[in-house]
Amino acid sequence: MIATVTRLFPLWAILLSIFAYLMPAPLAARGTWIVPLLMVIMFGMGMTLAWSDFARVLRQPRVILTGMGLQFLIMPLAAFLVARGLGLPQELLVGLVIVGACPGGTASNVICYLARADVALSITLTSLSTLVAVLATPVLVWLYVGESIPVPVAAMLWSLVKIVLLPVVGGTVLNSLLHKPLRPVREIFPLISVIAIVLVIGIVVAQNQDHIATGGLLVMLAVILHNGLGLGLGYGAARLLRFDRRQARTLAIEVGMQNSGLGVALAGKHFSALAALPGALFSVWHNLSGSILAWYWRRRAEKDD
Repeated sequence: MIATVTRLFPLWAILLSIFAYLMPAPLAARGTWIVPLLMVIMFGMGMTLAWSDFARVLRQPRVILTGMGLQFLIMPLAAFLVARGLGLPQELLVGLVIVGACPGGTASNVICYLARADVALSITLTSLSTLVAVLATPVLVWLYVGESIPVPVAAMLWSLVKIVLLPVVGGTVLNSLLHKPLRPVREIFPLISVIAIVLVIGIVVAQNQDHIATGGLLVMLAVILHNGLGLGLGYGAARLLRFDRRQARTLAIEVGMQNSGLGVALAGKHFSALAALPGALFSVWHNLSGSILAWYWRRRAEKDD
């Protein structure tokens, strides 16, 4: 029963997204739930990890450097080309490029967990890309659109520590000390994670209902293409470089899923509400596309097993 419900999580995400769009008020008021829900998921991830998983990842600098390079090479360039190709106005182009220049988001760790990708590698890449983004994000935005933006360094790093690092470390410590007694808990945590991420997606949709309604098909198409290029090129590049499928899935998710919340904040603060629109739509779409992709890859991984 638990396995069946877990496997169908894209369906639950889509159904709750439809409900959230049609009746946004109940979920839109639950914005304060997002951080605790993500922390619960991260804690559950930690309980599936051991310190040896992170040691293994750190002994593979090639995959880490490749993931970082693809993150900051593919996404801003793809954003610029998609916006130019679709003839988006300058403000929307700026907004899409800002999303592309942001680091990987917390949601990528969740999707890697659900896709049975390399969670330790995903967390490592998200953490490192957040640190590098302190310099990379403003430089890339200046390079592509000729505008200077300051990045909220302290807020970014505290968010990373609070939402990702502390819960994962706590879960890993608990798993190391009580591995066997926690087995029943570990077995139900995928279901808890599915419920949590579906709720997060619903809340994000509800909070952005007006953006979705007024965003226009062209901006939505730009966001879908941008996200799709990141996922596809991330996976393709990883396979061309002879990384295994699990690593390729991880790199694809890390490249294609951005810290779009940061993108919305930067675009809204330094440009306009219109420039923040691509980031708001990206927040909704990459969670849905990531959930569908995780469902597909999880099924493939189960068949391989």
